[in-house]
Amino acid sequence: MPGIDECLLEAMRLPGSRGAAVVDWTSGLALGTIGESPNNDHEATAAETAELARMAAEHQAFAPDPTTTAADVPADGPANVAADVPAGGDEPPGASAPAVATPAAPAGLPVEDVIVTNRTGYHILRFVETTFDSSVFLHLWLDRDEGNLALARLRLRDLAERLVL
Repeated sequence: MPGIDECLLEAMRLPGSRGAAVVDWTSGLALGTIGESPNNDHEATAAETAELARMAAEHQAFAPDPTTTAADVPADGPANVAADVPAGGDEPPGASAPAVATPAAPAGLPVEDVIVTNRTGYHILRFVETTFDSSVFLHLWLDRDEGNLALARLRLRDLAERLVL
């Protein structure tokens, strides 16, 4: 299980990674940083991303659907409900594709991640579940042309699960 420094080094191994940080969203302090910072100031970036993380974590608009719990979602990940579609293509023309269920955030975390996209890159904030107050997130700054957003999300999820604070 990696500590903060090892976690940040692993994050920087992702294609297109420009910078990464572990941030406490309640205080806005960076617990660790590596690489570049969008405004050339890691501490200012940590404070600014913490504001975004705090907003996502504390406002009801971003809270999980109270009628769906983690127990409602299979442990092996998203379930495709295509089995409910009749065989033989009996759907009417223009029918939408079957819905796909997504896994819920861990019980203590209201949000899994936040993604901000701009013309040149992606900022991914991945919340980390901890044994104490769960107020930590990973911030990855990813180059838009060189990075792979889907891969980065998967790797950050893995890092967040293994991170030891």
